Amino acid sequence: MREVFHQSLEDVQSRLVEISELVTTAIEKATTAFGTSDVTLAEEVIDADAIIDEKAIELDELAIEILARQSPVARDLRVVVSALRISASLERMGDIAEHIAQLTRMRFPERAIPKGLKSTFTQMGQLDVEVARKLTELLRTQDLEIAEELRNTDDKIDDLHVSVFEKVLSDSWQGETAATVDATLASRYHERFADHAVSISKKVAYLATGDWTTDSDDTFVAHGVTSTS
Repeated sequence: MREVFHQSLEDVQSRLVEISELVTTAIEKATTAFGTSDVTLAEEVIDADAIIDEKAIELDELAIEILARQSPVARDLRVVVSALRISASLERMGDIAEHIAQLTRMRFPERAIPKGLKSTFTQMGQLDVEVARKLTELLRTQDLEIAEELRNTDDKIDDLHVSVFEKVLSDSWQGETAATVDATLASRYHERFADHAVSISKKVAYLATGDWTTDSDDTFVAHGVTSTS
């Protein structure tokens, strides 16, 4: 019975990695479609989101079954509870990739990226893809140094997010209302995608160490990793 139980826990981890890989593919395609107005690629992201949702539901059902039948304790309980929370964040990341793709489809055949912001959104897209790839590796290895790398990349995305708002609020901005809405929405989607990845990294740190320590600045410290959100 214990062997079956531990196989179930391994299955939980492998499923998280699988979902994260699907999310990575989604954000790769979504940001490419957004930058190139590739509506076919955008449609692929939109259609594939249902697969991510299905995988997340299946993982949640497995986790709940483990809780009900095995009554895990200590680290095993952390694995199952953390999986439920991580699954929800991954599903949300998939939704955000879909939202970026929907912006592309909505503005086709025009470009969704307003003039003057192409470079900024290209950088944000590249960084979101980097975040997704690092997150998958973190879930696979629980290497907490990757968690710190995620925080650093998230800071870069936050800076770019701020720069978008500074641009659209500046006197030199000549974009129409639709362009302004597109820019602010797209920037928020890119920024939130990375925020969810950082949230997952905190849960992985808790899973690896059993500690969840925060201070007044929302700094978390786990297994030698210190970060500030």
